[in-house]
Amino acid sequence: MRNHRLGAAILRLALLPALAQTGGAQTTEVRVLSSTALKGVLEELVPQFERTTRHTVVIQYGTAASLKRKIESGEPFDLAVLTPTVMDEVIAQGKVAASTRTPIARSGMAMAIRPGARKPDISTTGALKRTLVDAKSIVYAGEGAAGVYFTALVQRLGLADVVKPKSRVTASGLLVGEAVAGGEAEIGILPISEILAIRGVEVLGTFPADVQGYAEMVGGVAAGAKESSAANDLLRFMTAPAALPVIKKKGMERPSRSRSSVTSAVDIAFLERGWSRASTRFASGRSDTTWTAPARWKSRRTRPPRRT
Repeated sequence: MRNHRLGAAILRLALLPALAQTGGAQTTEVRVLSSTALKGVLEELVPQFERTTRHTVVIQYGTAASLKRKIESGEPFDLAVLTPTVMDEVIAQGKVAASTRTPIARSGMAMAIRPGARKPDISTTGALKRTLVDAKSIVYAGEGAAGVYFTALVQRLGLADVVKPKSRVTASGLLVGEAVAGGEAEIGILPISEILAIRGVEVLGTFPADVQGYAEMVGGVAAGAKESSAANDLLRFMTAPAALPVIKKKGMERPSRSRSSVTSAVDIAFLERGWSRASTRFASGRSDTTWTAPARWKSRRTRPPRRT
């Protein structure tokens, strides 16, 4: 309990520099659209932020794809937390300010089972393949980061035809957890952070390192945010060093700087003009990104200068 109170105090102190920039006097409502993978982290950090700033934070959770549709339809928001690809798309559309694009955390992909259920081996790729073949039923969210990852993985492993007949696709990670907890599915595919936040399920294990994937969460302030200052404060609060213990406790980690989608001035220029990342190659601490032109241009690609 003492450590918890100390951690809370440190988090409040971490926000003081941000408050000093904005005055911290006016109470506002910050509207957030967040991917579910960060829910556990936000449920602990946001109350600290609210007590420190006297702001109110209202959050809608969902898959990055469903939140993108809300943004495109004109849903008002101040801060979005999305996967890197979706964030780049809404930046290219002018919905999010490119200069605010900030990596927050990532969570490894894992399998969820009911407590007390059989625990098959998934420690190696070979063992994972056997478990997928032997599984009676599998559930995942079709539009979620885990669902996109898992669909590509079974194709890569040559198991798509085996897995598809016994798979159930849901609209959200919460429904995945409910299906496993209720005995409707033997195995659920979710980021670790989402499994830890759902009652009635537990983590069987993470995917083997050679095939592992991550749900990376990236924050950005709306281009037309009503409360842009408070939204920036919240984003700084989530990325402050003092928030790291909460992030780790919730099954997440900071993205490696060399491999996270750090946005440079060159990136911002491309994103603001509607270009999208086609691929990024990392080497010696640098990244070399290939960009795809907007649809209104002739189909062509170019490379921006390497970061120095």
